[in-house]
Amino acid sequence: MHPIHLLALLAVLALPAQAQHAHGEGMLDVVIDKDSIAINLELPLDAAVGFERAPRNEREKAALAATERTLGDAALFVPTPAANCRAQPPKVVMPAFGAKAGNDGHGDIDASYTYRCANPAALKSIETGIFKQFKRLYRLEAQRAGPGGQGKQRLTPKNPVLAW
Repeated sequence: MHPIHLLALLAVLALPAQAQHAHGEGMLDVVIDKDSIAINLELPLDAAVGFERAPRNEREKAALAATERTLGDAALFVPTPAANCRAQPPKVVMPAFGAKAGNDGHGDIDASYTYRCANPAALKSIETGIFKQFKRLYRLEAQRAGPGGQGKQRLTPKNPVLAW
């Protein structure tokens, strides 16, 4: 990780912590550094598929696979079009199940997205389509750090845009 990214991420992490795990509520950390955007999403498994345990049948296994595919699409987040940002391949980490997983009963999905922007000065917002994909998700607690400072914002189905 670039040292500036690390410093910006540390600045975001220094913001007051939100509740660690709430059903229907995810966490979004956004770090903007020069021409890049790093987005980290933490989504409760329950908000995505309706359960937080190992899948019990083929339908539940299919729901997990579909969720991983959906979150693996960088188009889930849309930076300001004028900034001309290009997505790098996202990384999605699904919860591990089983005796060795150390699961505390609260499964979370972690996903990270990186974008490179040709015109970063035009970057003013990031819109998400995540609420259209996951109807059980009712809010994202978003934290942002970048050249314009840092801030927090609550994203909801009616307000899916992180703006600054």
